[in-house]
Amino acid sequence: MAYDLLLKDARVMDPAQGVDGIRDVGIVGEQIAAVAEEITAPAAETIDLSGKILTPGWIDIHAHLYAGCSTWGIRGDALCLATGVTTIVDAGSAGWANFEGFVDYVIEPARTEVLGYVHISAIGLTCGPVGEMVDLQYGDPERTAFVAHHWQEHCVGVKVRQGGFQVGENGTKPLQLAVQAAGWAGVPVMVHIARGVPIVDVLALLRPGDVVTHCYQGTGDCVVDDSGTVVPQVWEARERGVLFDVGHGGGSFDYGIAIQALADGFVADVISTDLHAHSWDSPIESMPETASKLLNLGVPLERVVQQSTAAAADAIGRGEELGTLREGTVADLAAFEVLEGTFEFQDVRGRREQGDRKIEPVLTVRQGRAYRPEDLREELEEARERARFTRSLTGKNFAALGWVPGG
Repeated sequence: MAYDLLLKDARVMDPAQGVDGIRDVGIVGEQIAAVAEEITAPAAETIDLSGKILTPGWIDIHAHLYAGCSTWGIRGDALCLATGVTTIVDAGSAGWANFEGFVDYVIEPARTEVLGYVHISAIGLTCGPVGEMVDLQYGDPERTAFVAHHWQEHCVGVKVRQGGFQVGENGTKPLQLAVQAAGWAGVPVMVHIARGVPIVDVLALLRPGDVVTHCYQGTGDCVVDDSGTVVPQVWEARERGVLFDVGHGGGSFDYGIAIQALADGFVADVISTDLHAHSWDSPIESMPETASKLLNLGVPLERVVQQSTAAAADAIGRGEELGTLREGTVADLAAFEVLEGTFEFQDVRGRREQGDRKIEPVLTVRQGRAYRPEDLREELEEARERARFTRSLTGKNFAALGWVPGG
């Protein structure tokens, strides 16, 4: 057999299949055709990955991509392709009232596989400065369930944010609506936890397969108590199948909480970025950089890869088709090298920690096509500039936009 693309001599790590060793990967069209210790057949293009790590394409289950329609949204396509992310999930930027636009204007044009959670709030995350579920009239479980069902090819679940700012005096009522909608649609809930709603009240409503995002946030109502011990209800939720996701973001990864939780044996099920207009560049750069923080906190590389591939695919109900290098699946792959040296990482509070390893992307293969970080620099800078504009406008930093109110 002749291959369209042949990746040679990489350390292949495929946790879904228990593979970890030097392998070649042959690709025909958009599919993985062979994974073997040595492939000698000819190929239209051969890439030597000696000394590199080759994994299934990484899956970021929490980001915000509805650029121009949400104060959180970024243009994430180039960033994904430059950093090994082949599937990315928007976490509720669109509600039932604007999910169709998200499909038409974000999902369909993207080179990356883009999926989404539909927000229980009809307006999604249109306006960051205003809590989207302070008014319960925005919550409509029937319409939300219909959208999740109608666009089931693209929609992986229902999103709700359960911080005091987002829900006001409504407590867990938004989550109750989200669980109802998700139950009707047969999908999981992703719930954002933050100060203002007791975590024990949130966890009590969750079902197997539901996802708690921002599991290392330190704003209050955290997974650890004041003594630094993981609260019993967190362990109970995990025991019954609730999943916990990093969801770093601009305010939801606290080194103090992460270190305490990890010391108590609590490792997130999934790593994700929560990349958006207010978190990109600072305090986070990318999925590999986020994963590097966990790596340097003692999470083994093999577990980090599993959290970013197979576990992420399972969390969004795509474990049979994504997050694996099984022959016949889509040719989505990521190649990295683990650099050694002294590197500095930052959490959302400005706390800096040094590490001795950093995961550096080398190559992304999406549907059989190879992308290199250096080829995407111009497109990436354009996307960064758009994110800066959104950040300045949302923050009323008009001086950065060259405008003076009333001037």
